[in-house]
Amino acid sequence: MGIFKSLFKGLKKTRDVFSGLLASVFKGGYSREEFFEQLEYALISADVGVNASEQIVKKLKETVKEEKIKNSEYITERLKEIIIEFIDTKELVISYPAVIMIVGVNGTGKTTTIGKLAHYFTKQGKSVVIAAGDTFRAAASAQLEVWAKRANVRIISQGEGSDPAAVVYDAITSAKAKNTDVLLIDTAGRLHNKANLMEELKKINRIINREFPQSGKYNFLVIDATTGQNAIIQAKAFNEAVRLDGIILTKLDGTAKGGVVININTQDNMPVRFIGTGEKIDDLEPFDAKKFVDGIL
Repeated sequence: MGIFKSLFKGLKKTRDVFSGLLASVFKGGYSREEFFEQLEYALISADVGVNASEQIVKKLKETVKEEKIKNSEYITERLKEIIIEFIDTKELVISYPAVIMIVGVNGTGKTTTIGKLAHYFTKQGKSVVIAAGDTFRAAASAQLEVWAKRANVRIISQGEGSDPAAVVYDAITSAKAKNTDVLLIDTAGRLHNKANLMEELKKINRIINREFPQSGKYNFLVIDATTGQNAIIQAKAFNEAVRLDGIILTKLDGTAKGGVVININTQDNMPVRFIGTGEKIDDLEPFDAKKFVDGIL
């Protein structure tokens, strides 16, 4: 299955919601003020978010007036163009060797995502090693080892309860010794104990900066798309704990709340970088605004 077909299939639930809402809006005609009010409500209902919905509809209203558009098909096309422009972000350029720290609460698909990322980078011809830095959750390392085997990459781990910074130190030592391109670091997801989490992440960052200063450093937050607007709350909380370089949104295939991508991409310094649309190891791809909008509208 091609990348776009896979994405299109993964966004089916979100697309069905958007299609139903827009069909309902267009039934009432599109030359009246109520049309734009109904459209705004429809976008909010699709988890786009209040502020984002207001801005998108305001821009569409101006465009329709300026261009004197009266055809629903053209209005839909303009809506797509506006959303694409609204959520399009500057492409992330990875500097190698790269150290990528993955953060997120438990249950978001963090372990699975690390395995998929490992596969993604190996497909690009990069060598990868994983640091099993979540030493708090029982069986976390064992689950990560399964994904490391699937991706055919090395993994550095220690026993449960070990110091995560010590695991990262060992992984950095190994990465440098073997000239590894990408080091993926798993971390614990104890958001409810934010003070400890912040200290743990700061300690890991100090180790990375001291032991691997020549590396490109990136922090990605894994968010479960099924949480809808709660994703924004998680993103803001983690951005306070550690400077985020972007979001990896998982489980888009299992939710009709894919509109949250639009809302997330309006947040400062928290663009969606990758999206997960299935359970297979290759069901992860870089976020592309045009492909995403074509997949939901």
